[in-house]
Amino acid sequence: MTSRQRLLSAALSAAARGWHVHPLRPGSKGSALHGERACPQTGECADGHVKWEQRATTDPGRIRRAWAVSAFNVGIATGPSGLVVVDLDVPKEEGGKGSEDAPSGATSFAALCERAGQPIPLTYTVRTPSGGLHLYYAAPPGTHLRNSARTLAPNVDTRAWGGNIVAAGSTTPHGAYEVINDVPVTGLPGWLLHQLQTRPKPTAAPAPLVIPGEATRRATVALEREAAAVSGTSEGGRNNRLLNGARAMGRFVAWGEIARDVVEEAFQAAGEAAGLSSAECRATIRSALDWSIRTARPREAA
Repeated sequence: MTSRQRLLSAALSAAARGWHVHPLRPGSKGSALHGERACPQTGECADGHVKWEQRATTDPGRIRRAWAVSAFNVGIATGPSGLVVVDLDVPKEEGGKGSEDAPSGATSFAALCERAGQPIPLTYTVRTPSGGLHLYYAAPPGTHLRNSARTLAPNVDTRAWGGNIVAAGSTTPHGAYEVINDVPVTGLPGWLLHQLQTRPKPTAAPAPLVIPGEATRRATVALEREAAAVSGTSEGGRNNRLLNGARAMGRFVAWGEIARDVVEEAFQAAGEAAGLSSAECRATIRSALDWSIRTARPREAA
């Protein structure tokens, strides 16, 4: 079986489970679909650009036609698939130094379960090339969870609406995504759902222009534009584009026009869609927002 046939089989297998798949660049985590700037405005996009999350599909015919082009890796759009995937990262080395003191995502998640007085909820599990884990859970009917980054615990992220996860069978230069617990996907436990639905209290901000918890129209439009630009950036300029995008949004956070966690989640998803690692995205976003918020001019003077 060729690499393309193997990846096509992985895509069809995921789709058979009801998971909406889309092609990722061969050997990479970045989307192989065109971004907004390169949109041809034809076909599905005849009435305007359609994002990768809406273009992901379970249609075997569409999948076969897509994977006939190349040996694409397989991405799963978690939101349309009804999934909440808990991403347990392995601490990365920074500046040439190890991160032995930082807890792994698996350790953090186990501690979180222990504090909740609950066992680790076993489910369909994929090991990533770095040694991390993806735990797949079924989202409860009627919920619309978004991604989270470090909200639950250190090195623990979640992917839901707006999120993408690399499917088993895909490979990168660092290794393969492999199923290590091939059991049916179990439902997201109620206590974990509660944790994800309970957002941390926002920090104090200058008088917002909108009701607390909502975002102004201009901040929302700016975030959509900047995140789309990041996800559509090719290798070589991705990190710099992510840095600039997050810096551009920091002022809106400082002015109270949009919540910081909303900005972080949007850029985390966009950066990973462009092929950046979870850890690289988090570090860049945090640094950029900290700088931008610290140096933002007063709204009245902007």
